[in-house]
Amino acid sequence: MSIPTRAAVVESGGAPFTLCDVELDEPGPHEAVVRMVATGLCHTDLGVASGGLPFPLPGVLGHEGAGVVEAVGPAVTGVAPGDHVVLSFTSCGDCRNCRSGHPAYCATWLPLNLIGGRRADGTGTISRGGEELGGHFFGQSSFAERALVDQRSLVKVDPEVPLASIAPLGCGVQTGVGAVWNVLKPVTGSTVVVLGAGAVGLSAVMAAAHTPATNIVAVDRVAERLSLARELGATHTVNAAEAGLGEALAGITGGQGADGVVETTGNVGVLRQGVDALAARGTLVVVGAPPFGTEVALDVNGLLGGKQIVGLTLGDAETQTFIPALVRLVKEGRLPLHRLISTYPFADIDQAVRDMGAGKAIKPVLTF
Repeated sequence: MSIPTRAAVVESGGAPFTLCDVELDEPGPHEAVVRMVATGLCHTDLGVASGGLPFPLPGVLGHEGAGVVEAVGPAVTGVAPGDHVVLSFTSCGDCRNCRSGHPAYCATWLPLNLIGGRRADGTGTISRGGEELGGHFFGQSSFAERALVDQRSLVKVDPEVPLASIAPLGCGVQTGVGAVWNVLKPVTGSTVVVLGAGAVGLSAVMAAAHTPATNIVAVDRVAERLSLARELGATHTVNAAEAGLGEALAGITGGQGADGVVETTGNVGVLRQGVDALAARGTLVVVGAPPFGTEVALDVNGLLGGKQIVGLTLGDAETQTFIPALVRLVKEGRLPLHRLISTYPFADIDQAVRDMGAGKAIKPVLTF
């Protein structure tokens, strides 16, 4: 028996979000129905809504959900009705990467999360007037008052923490934090550079502040975001509209360069500058995602000093342990995520989109 709810539907690439009545499929054995309390708005949602990725439209997006479990399928374990949950990406659980604790590199990650629009068995999860819509986005499609969620997207969290304050943990925050903690792993004396002071970049700054890194450098073109980066733990800031990255870093590091760089902008010109600014044996983590097929030119000889360029999806995080640890940091005030969040009623989703695009909101969170 289908479950009626209200969702924000994108009718076609480039169209606005339209609130309308839809029906959720009956939950399968490994699925749960979650009443949404809040959901973050991410650049990935906007990229898909623009038609930049081959997700089936009309469809329901949303992949930073947080809510309360209402019902579970018979094979669901670990959560029960009434539990508070943060929703993240899904994965198969059986491939080599899933079994080794790296579900963000699941062999079936793209169709399960980003471009498939259906369950792994090919069945749909959301319909409208008897017509199937694209759904199952990151195993959740959380731009709706209720979501049909894959079990592996569910992370049980502390019910004492307000869900609107932790919804972004499911994607953007764990991506920025994971870039620092899971890949760069700074040691005493390290210089960490974060290119772009949006939600992912500022999450990386906050994460770096919990490491022995000596220099934490935030780079952006917006003075207000650089000021916030200072308040969140950056020891230095560089306004890219006023100074060249290489020259600025040479001054900060005494000519040594950066030990670690987190590139969040998706701009290949910025990526190239980050690679050139690396110290010997330094690592650049590619987080920002330009359109498919985008290439970047690199000086091959410049890489021979042991430089590494590492691509990253969702912080390479094992969500069942990583997200609850972040929730605890939020609860204890050690991860001041509220400094990034602007809340909007669900009905104002298009205003949130506009504010995000204009740079007025770092991390919009829709509330229900």
